[in-house]
Amino acid sequence: MPPRIAIPVPHSGDSDYAERSLPQYERAVEAAGGEAVRIPLDRTPAEVKQMIERCDAVLLPGSRADVDPAQYAAVRHPKTEETDVKRNAVDEILLQDAYEKRKPILAICYGLQILNVHRAGTLIQDIQDGLPPGKLAVNHEVGRKMPIAHSVRLDPDSRLAGIVNTSGANGAEIPVNSSHHQAADKVGKGLRVVGRCPDDDIIEALEGTTPDHFVVAVQWHPERSTDESSRAIFRALVDAASAKRK
Repeated sequence: MPPRIAIPVPHSGDSDYAERSLPQYERAVEAAGGEAVRIPLDRTPAEVKQMIERCDAVLLPGSRADVDPAQYAAVRHPKTEETDVKRNAVDEILLQDAYEKRKPILAICYGLQILNVHRAGTLIQDIQDGLPPGKLAVNHEVGRKMPIAHSVRLDPDSRLAGIVNTSGANGAEIPVNSSHHQAADKVGKGLRVVGRCPDDDIIEALEGTTPDHFVVAVQWHPERSTDESSRAIFRALVDAASAKRK
């Protein structure tokens, strides 16, 4: 029986977006040998907990929403999108369960942001307004218009670097896509920065600091790509879920 990966529906208020994006994550998990378990956003907390009881890992996907700035004691920026209260509630349940039971976590784009806030971190609410003018070298919101938006320099000693088979004394770089206007700022408890955009220093990857708990978060969208580095990220999640089940 393949390991079961819980994936919340990306957005409660935009069904077209959710049905367009969610299958990409599911296919990536299934191609890596896992079973994707779709977690609806309209269930009670008790029902969600029951659904994830037999899940071995968590994948937090992207979203069109933004995390409520009140969760990290910040005033809402004019460009901050409305919060998806239902998605936020389900994410909190999934993260609490994963941390309590040491279930592997892979967080992608918005998933990285909600993970960071869950761990008492903060966010840059809008990259264009949050960086000095001289640093605005990359359009992080380019989306599907540009398959490769920029590179990410990885910490060569990180779990993520090992996953994508990179090496190098100064940190290897990998090409990535980009579809976000927010980013991690202050890093949450038990997390560390393992990847940045070399053009503007925006945080692009985080991972957990506890060796026996797989926690990897990337700001780009590996589910949209078919390169080996992207596939390896999902294989690593499924492998960690298999190990957790055993």
